[in-house]
Order: sequence, then C-alpha cells, then structure tokens
Amino acid sequence: MVHQTMNTNNNKAPRASSSSSVMVRVGAGWRAGCWLMGAALLVACSTPAPPGGSVAEPDAAREVPVPSATTAPAAPPAPAEAAAATRWDDTEALPVVQAGHPVWQQADAAPLPAPLLRPKALWQPVRWADLPGWGRDALPEVWNAWLRSCERPAPPWGALCPQIRRLSIAEPAERYAWVMRHWQPYRIVAPDGSPTPGLLTGYYEPELPASRQRDALHRIPLYGPPPALQAAAGQPWLTRRQIESDAEVQARLAPHVLAWLADPLDALLLHVQGSGRLRITEPDGRQRLVRLAFAAHNGHPYQSVLRALLQRGDIREGTWEALRAWAQANPQRLDEVLWTNPRVVFFREEPLDALDSQFGPRGAQGVALTPGRSVAVDRDAIPYGTPLWLVSHGPVARLQRLVLAQDTGAAIVGAVRADFFVGWGASAYPVAAGLKQPLHLWALWPRAQPLPAEATR
Repeated sequence: MVHQTMNTNNNKAPRASSSSSVMVRVGAGWRAGCWLMGAALLVACSTPAPPGGSVAEPDAAREVPVPSATTAPAAPPAPAEAAAATRWDDTEALPVVQAGHPVWQQADAAPLPAPLLRPKALWQPVRWADLPGWGRDALPEVWNAWLRSCERPAPPWGALCPQIRRLSIAEPAERYAWVMRHWQPYRIVAPDGSPTPGLLTGYYEPELPASRQRDALHRIPLYGPPPALQAAAGQPWLTRRQIESDAEVQARLAPHVLAWLADPLDALLLHVQGSGRLRITEPDGRQRLVRLAFAAHNGHPYQSVLRALLQRGDIREGTWEALRAWAQANPQRLDEVLWTNPRVVFFREEPLDALDSQFGPRGAQGVALTPGRSVAVDRDAIPYGTPLWLVSHGPVARLQRLVLAQDTGAAIVGAVRADFFVGWGASAYPVAAGLKQPLHLWALWPRAQPLPAEATR
C-alpha cells in the first residue's frame, strides 16, 4: 500500500466512508492506507505492492473521510463489533510464559551481542525481561502474519520459515520457547541513542457501496488503466481536470470503467488510499464484495485538496468532516477544488473469497496485511518482515503485542514510527481515526545474523 498524508497538521490522512469502508491508514499509507490524527482525522496511507512485489510510488499524503452524506447513519454496533471494540487492550491478558521459565532464564543469561546500526535507527540489545508485557501475547494472530511474511522472506528469514510453518499448530508456550531460543530482542531508538518515545498511528480499509452500471445515483467512475497510459511510457498523462471535463477522453475511457460511485469524495478517498473494498451491485441486482487495488497513476504529483481549501481560507480545520461540510455547502465549486489534485489513480479489480476477505490488501513487502498484526515502518530503520514487539498505551488502545513490519508509507519516517493496520469496515474506523499515541518498539533478529546488505542501505 502507498501512504499519503492529507492532514496538513499531522501528516495523517483519513480514509473512511459511511456505512461502507475503504482502506484508510491513520498515520501512513500506500496506494491504499492512511493515518488519522485524533479528532482531526488526519491520516497518512501505506503503499501496497503491485503483482510481482514491486512497490509503486507512494502518494504524498492520505486522509480519512467521515461517513458520506449519501449513506444512512450507522446502526448500533452488532455484538461482534462490540466485542471487537474491546480487543485493543492487551494489558489484561494472562501470562503464557513468565520470567521463571527455564527457556526464559537461559535466554536472558546469554551474553548480549553488539548493537546494530541502521541508516535511521540504532538497535540496542536487551534482555527479554526488558520488553514490557512480554509473555502475555497468545500469538495465534501474529503467527498468521508471520506465515504471510514467509511468502516473500528476506534472506535472514528464509532459513527459519520451515520452523515457523511447523509451529503454526504448536501451543503458545512452545512458540515462545522457540522465539526466545532463536531470536535476540533489540530496543529501537534514534541513531544518536535517544530513547524518546515515537508515534503510533493507525489505518484501515474502508468498504464503499458501488454500482457496476451508471445510474441516476452512481455517476462517478473508477477506471482500470487504459492503453494510452502505457503508451505514455512513464511520462505525465492527462490531468484530473482534463479527464473529467473532456467528453472525448471520457468516451475513450468508458470501456475501462470498473465501477461507479455515488459520492465524488468517496472516489477521492480511494484515489488517496490507492485501495479499498467495494460492495458492488451487479446489473442483475446481485451484490459482490471485491477489492480495487492500485494499478497505475497518471504521472502527476499528488496535491492535497484539504491543503488547498485551508490556504484559501475556505475551511479552518484540515479534516474530512470540514471537507464534506464545505462540499455540501458549495456543490457548484466541488469540481474546481477536486481538480487542484491533478493525480488520477487507476485500479485493478481483485476478487475477495472467504480467505482473502480475512486479510487486508498487500503491503509494500508484497504480502497481505493482517489486522492488528501488520504495521508500516520506515524501511531505513526496520527491514520488511522484521518481528516487532510493540508497546503503546493511550486512550484508544493499550497495546503490548508482537507485530510484523510489512508495509511502508511516505509519512512513516523515523526510527520509532509505525502505522498500525486495524482492519476494515465501520468497526475499524474509530480506532484508525483516533490512534495517535506514544510508541516504543523492540525488534527481534535471528541470533548471530547480521543485518542483510540490502536492508542497511
């Protein structure tokens, strides 16, 4: 996923919609992913990788919108959603292993290795006892994310992936014993050694209602890449204004329409996020859940619509609520404002079967993101695939858990900086939108393994 930051104050951009959901990274973003900063709902998005694992160019910023005016108010949370709202407190979990365990004692008695230095981070070796809450995470969810990382392992991980697969049916205590025997924890700090807490934000995948055919309500097209885009050979193609105001261009693009949306701001959200889920109504009335993933863009730089409105003095807060309120009051000026962002994103449609729907879009590592267990990081601080012990206590979540570095984003910069993939849908939005908390990170690295050369550039 590619992260963008539409929030002008916090470099976060929200991606949300009403009763639907779109990929929003509250804090980082790829082609589909964003950050939300507190009440301002500022979100930056992460960047998913296209087929083959190459990562597309991240957009400049991403924002998370609030429910669309075209959708009905959200119904009271279902029991499953209410239960999900309580999942973000790890501090009450019972211990799986404790410091008196023989494997723990043996691991912490071993000599500490030398620190590891990366371009943007210093990794300081520590004992397992130094990790707050270590031993309480039951690990099944993160093991799924770890198995995903083994689909595209970096050199240090490949040799360990057979054991990770074998342990997928093991008991939590056996998994802990294996981790502590084979991995060394490192506290991640700034290159100068400063232990200052970092920042944790969140992102999620929204889900939007759409129609396969244009009708009186659904008039905003989402396109697959046309042949003319490939013929441009990487040079900037038509701008958003040229595409949306030229009937001849629209006629040439008509065969490449994937779906139609009712709200132009929902379309902007998808373009900012780069990915999202659509609940599409087919011509025969059936509904299908699909994912639109980033395929290409028109070669023009991303420009923040919120920033443009702020600079003009049309809004006072760089939030999607402010944008939606302004758009409702000024419908005749909406096209003009949307055209300040010349970038247009083109998508590819991916089916969502029962298994794929349990995971998010592909992150920059090239593997599907796992809710609550995948994070976006600065690759100059943390290599893709690195297991991380994440600790962040705040009003939205109290997290002490193992996660995997599987994504990145233009706004995710620095040693102790992460964007937390919350999931998708209406139940994930409040956490993604509100998550902006202090962060502490510890990396786990295979014992006696140096950082790979490609990860230290």
